[in-house]
Amino acid sequence: MGDEVLFEQLKRWQEKTEAQTRRFPERENEFKTSSKIPVERLYTFVNNKEGFNYLEKLNFPGEYPYTRGIQSTMYRGKFWTMRQYAGFSSAEESNQRYKYLLEQGQTGLSVAFDLPTQLGYDSDDSHAKGEVGKVGVAIDSLKDMEILLKDIPLDKVSTSMTINAPAAILLSMYIAVAEKQGVTPEKLTGTIQNDILKEYVARGTYIFPPKQSMRLITNIFQYCSTSLPKWNTISISGYHIREAGSTAVQEVAFTLANAIAYVESSIAAGLDVDEFAPRLAFFFNSHNNFFEEIAKFRAARRIWAKLMKNRFKAKNSKSLQLRFHTQTAGSTLTAQQPDNNIVRVALQALAAVLGGTQSLHTNSRDEALALPTEHSARIALRTQQIIAYESGVADTVDPLGGSYYVEALTDEIESQVEAYIQKIDELGGAVAAIEQGYIQGEIHKAAYDYQLEIEKNERTIVGLNAFQIDNDLKPELLRVDSTVSKLQVDKLKELRETRDNQQIEQALTNLKEAAYTDANLMPYILTAVKSYATLGEISNVLREVFGEYQPS
Repeated sequence: MGDEVLFEQLKRWQEKTEAQTRRFPERENEFKTSSKIPVERLYTFVNNKEGFNYLEKLNFPGEYPYTRGIQSTMYRGKFWTMRQYAGFSSAEESNQRYKYLLEQGQTGLSVAFDLPTQLGYDSDDSHAKGEVGKVGVAIDSLKDMEILLKDIPLDKVSTSMTINAPAAILLSMYIAVAEKQGVTPEKLTGTIQNDILKEYVARGTYIFPPKQSMRLITNIFQYCSTSLPKWNTISISGYHIREAGSTAVQEVAFTLANAIAYVESSIAAGLDVDEFAPRLAFFFNSHNNFFEEIAKFRAARRIWAKLMKNRFKAKNSKSLQLRFHTQTAGSTLTAQQPDNNIVRVALQALAAVLGGTQSLHTNSRDEALALPTEHSARIALRTQQIIAYESGVADTVDPLGGSYYVEALTDEIESQVEAYIQKIDELGGAVAAIEQGYIQGEIHKAAYDYQLEIEKNERTIVGLNAFQIDNDLKPELLRVDSTVSKLQVDKLKELRETRDNQQIEQALTNLKEAAYTDANLMPYILTAVKSYATLGEISNVLREVFGEYQPS
């Protein structure tokens, strides 16, 4: 490709993005270094006469294959969504934390549910004993969801919910609360994780067998494609795969292999790829190796664009764009010298931004010890804000594009990921690879090797196996109120005494009958939720029909 053609491409891109930049005229004069050097919107290798010209391969931000970002102007036009994953104890306490974070400048909610909720158990179930409200908020019914979201305008706030096996139930509760606020479903923006395949290999909060779980996911895709057009119907997660011990390459490979399975399942159910693919979202980890993480995000975008275009013949450009949320790496936080975690999180967050994330959660310094205090959560949020408003890294698009090191890492990660995907294809796809234990085995081996390196002092973790101190002071920790379990049980008892139980019995019967057919279950679940059937009651109906997954 000659220089004249490259210059013509650059001119065309500048003209296309000029109008988009003018949407934010108040920010145009901000783009200067501290020495008042103007910062261009994009830097290219057009004038480079020697060596490989990466512009030929990478193209421009906002253009296929999206290596340099899915939007033409990226953070020059709008910052990433700043979320802080939060939820603990009761709906009342979590609601107060959400309001606090929104007052501090958070731009989106991210809801953490307790373990019983994630597994489809009510708080008074014997399986829930000792776990109610511990690692997230307890949600037993629509009544709890109403309290959780009280005075939060759902037409103005984007909400992410980390929920998988019972995702259809929690999404139905969210829809019902919005309707009570006068907000119609088509105005709702947000994401449900809804990624069950990674639960079988990395996280463990599954309920139903894979086939039935895939049906529920496809039902959600179908329902939201017409009723919730702005809602991200799945957040295909590499985060938990990485937390379980995978490498960066495995994180991308196994996540995209799972995504391929979801796309294939939806197409098999009769959906057109361009109907649902634009609402697919991804969730990645940002770990410690700074440049590898940046390259990982760039490679993931490029691979996904090629997969959607070549394998699935997607025509809509939005179907080709890998949009992702990032969370800094919880597994890298140390209980020793917890203030060091502030530095780790800052570097990981910066890598996510330089890699082009669409939204970001920064972990708090005390999370290796307990749920974060308000003070720790504020420091974590301020970390994002300092990167956004003070560092200058958001002033130009893909500032590391063209770096010999970053581009070489991006190419190598892409090559290794594609080799993994080919291997999984040969095994019959992600579901078959999971059933054969292949993906789990690869993760376990990587986790073992990593831990062995730490124990042999071949990998340095500051404060853990090097640079230790004797007087290691711990910050003040958050303690979950031990009475939350009794509070939830009392609320459930009152609910069951005051609701229309005959109406609920009919709603659950209708759901059960529909589950034996090929019907979309979302309308039946929504009806049951609105009648104040509990999470456990709805889940148990589906357990009765679908059975429970038992790993071999």
